[in-house]
Formats: sequence, structure tokens, C-alpha cells
Amino acid sequence: MPAKPLFSIRDLDVEYHTRGGDVRAVESVSFDIRRGEILGLVGESACGKSTMGKALMRLHRKPARITNGQLLFDGRDLMTLTEDEMRFVRGGEIGMVFQDPMTSLNPVQKIIEHLTETIHAHEPNTTNEEAHRRAGELAEKLGIRSERLNEYPHQMSGGMRQRVMISLALALRAKLVIADEPTTSLDVIVEANFLDLLRELRHEFDLTILLITHNIGVVAEICDRVAVMYAAHLVEIGDVRKIFTNPKHPYTRGLLRSVPNIDLDDKDLYKMEGAPPSLLDPPSGCRFHPRCPDRMKICSRKNPVLQKVGSDSQVACWLYSKEGKA
Repeated sequence: MPAKPLFSIRDLDVEYHTRGGDVRAVESVSFDIRRGEILGLVGESACGKSTMGKALMRLHRKPARITNGQLLFDGRDLMTLTEDEMRFVRGGEIGMVFQDPMTSLNPVQKIIEHLTETIHAHEPNTTNEEAHRRAGELAEKLGIRSERLNEYPHQMSGGMRQRVMISLALALRAKLVIADEPTTSLDVIVEANFLDLLRELRHEFDLTILLITHNIGVVAEICDRVAVMYAAHLVEIGDVRKIFTNPKHPYTRGLLRSVPNIDLDDKDLYKMEGAPPSLLDPPSGCRFHPRCPDRMKICSRKNPVLQKVGSDSQVACWLYSKEGKA
């Protein structure tokens, strides 16, 4: 039996108001994040991945706004909470690790000050001694030596700064950590160490992790399930092994074929035709149909919805519906 969802996203829409018109960067997206899992969210640049991650914490500010949907986190709809109530959810129950920690850490604050400030902001009755003790213990678990807590962000490497970001996410024992492209600025050795650390933290802290990335290799290595986005829509979601061995959606197949593989006999790397559409004027029907090798007449007329295919997968494609086969 699948684990009970910790976070259920239902019919989520996020828009950006621009001079050229309203851009719907996330449209009618519904999926579950199961308690205790690592869920990968993948897709090409500008498909809506990072917008989705910020929306789950209601971090968007003008010109972006959530126009529709429910965010059902641990029994509560976050869309019904006030901004003051959301401040305690952010950090306290949902933590976030951003792509570039240098833009998220205060350059004139020492690392220990970042940690203790986070604890005091959510737990004002905590003494300075207790906050320092907790910060030190957490940093030690993350491989940050106690003497380095008195350093500033610029004195640390990219990998160490990402460890600091994780420690901030865990300082208040968050139930869910959203990691938005956390390995982009890391070299391959530091990236491997970072992924090992995520695995360890998941089991030690009973964490649920949403990993937003364009790196398919990272997803294959660490995730339990994977969700694939294309042009603001969710097109496939399911067990990572099943999707990697037998992808259903034509876009997922193309995405996986585009990954360099030294075992392939072909010398030329596969490249999908065309480019993602402009979200100011997206195509009718299925948004992938102009690039799809399996497109049918119905694909340009009607947008498919996610439907169950197999025991634990969902796909939005007319290839798997009676209407599409008719």
C-alpha cells in the first residue's frame, strides 16, 4: 500500500502578470507527496518546476499569484491560512533549500547567527544557550565542524553552504524539505556527497523530500517516484524505476533518450524536435503535440488529463485513453 500523502496538491494554478499578458506557469496541477518519500520533479527549463516549489510554501509575490487550487498539508489547506500563520509553516513545518545558497544567506551574518535566529523566530521562548546547543548538534550531524559556525558564508565552499541551507531547513524539525536545484552549482564529487547526505537525513529525521531538478541522473539515483512537467502541465508521475524502464508519455521518453549514456551504440545524442511553447500563447490541446512523434488528430483539439496507467503510474496522454484510440 502506498504511504499516506503528507501533501496533496489539487488543481493548482499560478500566474505571472506581465506586460505581454498573463502567463500561467502552473496550470491545473494535482499530485500527492507521500510521507517519507523522495519525489523528483523534472522537466525542461521554464516548465514551471521552481514556480511549483515556491507555490507549495506560498512564497510568490507580485507579479506572481496563485489563482486557484488547494494545498492540503498534513490535514490543513494552506490556502486558508493567514500570512502570519504561514510564517510558522515556513521553516517550522516546510523547509526549503534554494539553488544558490549565497543569494539566500546573509553575507554579514555568521553561520551560527543564521541558525539561532531561525530558532528564535519560531520559538521565542528558547534561551540563547539552548539555541546554540541545538544549532551545534545539528551542524555536527551535517558534517559542519563547530569552529566553522563562526565563519561567514563567503568563507565556505558551495557544498558546505548547501549543508548550512539544509541545517536551516531542519533547525525546527520540518516535516517536508523542498530542494530546488540543490546540486546545480556543485561539482560531481561534492554532488555525490550531498546526495548521500540527503539519504542519511531522510532516514534519521524521517524526512519527506521534494527534489526539483533538471538532472535526470540525480533522480534515478535518489528518488522513489518522479513527476514530469511540460509547459506548466504535469504529464506523468509514478515509480522512478518503472518510468525509467518503461516511460509512457512521449515527452518523458524523449527526455530520457536525451540523457548522455556511454552504453549507447549510437554516436549521436538524441534531440527532441522543436522547443517548448511560449506560455503567453500555448498551443491548443496537448501542449506537447507540435513536437510529439505519436500525435493524433485529437491531440491538437483536447488536452488530456492524468489517468491511471498500471498499478502506480499516471499519465496525461491520449495514447492511453479510449477516446484517443477511437
